[in-house]
Amino acid sequence: MRGEVSELSSVPGEPPVPEGASPRRYSNVLAAGILLSRVSGFARGRAIAHFLGTSFAADAYWAAIKIPNLLQNLLGEGVLSASFIPVYSRLLAEGRREEAGRVAGAIAGLLAAATGALVVLGVVFAGPLTSLIAPGFEGGKRELTVAMVRIITPGLGLLALSAWCLGVLNSHRRFFLSYVAPVIWNATQIAVLVALGLTVYSGRLADPFADPAAFEGLALALGWGTLAGGLLQFAIQIPAVVRVGGPIRLSVRADLPGTRAALRAIVPVVAGRGIVQISAWVDLILASLLAGSAVAFLGYSQLLYLLPISLFGMSVAAAELPQLASADQTDRALLTARLDQGLARIAFFVVPSALVYVLLGDLVVGALFQTGGFGSASTMVVWAVLAGYSAGLLATTSSRLLQSSLYAAGETKIPAAVAGLRVTVSAVLGAALMLQFDRLGIVEGQLRLLGELPALAPYPQDFREAPDWPRLGAVGLSLAAGGTAWLEYSLLRAAVRRRRARPRLGGGYLSRTLGAAGAAAVAALAARWMVGDAHPLAAAPIALAATGLVYLAVAKVLRLPEAEAAIGALSRLAGRSP
Repeated sequence: MRGEVSELSSVPGEPPVPEGASPRRYSNVLAAGILLSRVSGFARGRAIAHFLGTSFAADAYWAAIKIPNLLQNLLGEGVLSASFIPVYSRLLAEGRREEAGRVAGAIAGLLAAATGALVVLGVVFAGPLTSLIAPGFEGGKRELTVAMVRIITPGLGLLALSAWCLGVLNSHRRFFLSYVAPVIWNATQIAVLVALGLTVYSGRLADPFADPAAFEGLALALGWGTLAGGLLQFAIQIPAVVRVGGPIRLSVRADLPGTRAALRAIVPVVAGRGIVQISAWVDLILASLLAGSAVAFLGYSQLLYLLPISLFGMSVAAAELPQLASADQTDRALLTARLDQGLARIAFFVVPSALVYVLLGDLVVGALFQTGGFGSASTMVVWAVLAGYSAGLLATTSSRLLQSSLYAAGETKIPAAVAGLRVTVSAVLGAALMLQFDRLGIVEGQLRLLGELPALAPYPQDFREAPDWPRLGAVGLSLAAGGTAWLEYSLLRAAVRRRRARPRLGGGYLSRTLGAAGAAAVAALAARWMVGDAHPLAAAPIALAATGLVYLAVAKVLRLPEAEAAIGALSRLAGRSP
């Protein structure tokens, strides 16, 4: 192969890949789409925080959205990335476009049938589902959650089919649209919140205990906006799918060779993805037993936590998967070089992201969410939860690429087994830690012990509904998740090293990356001192800019390859500015 190891060859039947095209280019395009999607997600989170705050209605929303999210992730992007994309990509690479189209149509039909059945079950059994995922919810909060589950769940099929569109477009090296499409899903929800929050419910959202009907009404309207956004997100991708994939006829044929291969891979992948998604359910179940708005605190913190995972973990893994699937699986040197390059790219961006979340997380959370019903105490709790997740951020993002490597080789059972162990350990550790942290609270801006330790049981229901101060129970869950992420990474790396390649954390550049991060940490602490007590909306940009500039400068001095690429991109962007 000429030039870099990451250089790509053209796919028969596809437009020629431009000279110099590489996974970095593709992951950058993909990351741009994800960034726009996540920015719109933050805007949605800010709108929810402003109008619903950390009220019972916010808890109901974050709980209700978990059910369709779980099923979408089981039957959508995760499964298709590991089962459909490798099969479809190989057919395209072999020039068998007609057969590829038949397989795509069969997968779409089977996916629609499966999700349709699950939608019916979700709507009919919304009550038992809510009791299962949020056993700590009672009274009005439970009733609102049940109603929102019934409204939101029909969007499951639409979101799963959107993930099918992503699989087709990614296989044709069209990465941007599918990852930017969720912008319209977020925008629809924002429009509903702003339109009704400033008109119908204006002046009625000051206190959820004084006017619960206003919070319930706006939350239900948000549920309908979520459903409408799913329809629009799917519809916007269809023209592009038809354009690159040609006429795709829906069917439910499971007897096609390509379909059989994809379905064989689906079972272990669903098991693996299911275990991971069950972990999210377990966290929700446990959080519902904590005092106050632990479910909402988890929801807001996960918006930030998932940003670097999506931008730098999923983007690199998704860009590499079609290439790894068509690569020579016996060439250990080539596979090692590809994985190291991806891991270096991930670490370059994720290490400073984790640093910012730990050292400047209150400024970031405050700038994004601290408005309306979301106060400074809520900012402190979400920051603490985010810091717990950040402990495992590098491991989580690096694991995404290692999973793609195993999926590309058809080894789908190993990630499932590893995920099962991680979820089990995380659940046990999280349950123990959350009870201890639930005895800690934020009192007038200060951390205080508000109960006896060790704690062996949750607070009584009456106290959980209206605690005296915001509690930190959700931090126990995030710390457990962050710690066990390293267990998952270690086991996946061991599996990859035994069978295929010998990747290194950070791609061999970890010490230099940590050196640049150390300098950035000093800059972050100095920036905190400089901004003083300024409002987070004013302080965050200053602190983030100082931290980022120092990191880039030191990374360039240390000759990190990604630093050169990042500075070059910024220079080109600045050169185009008027």
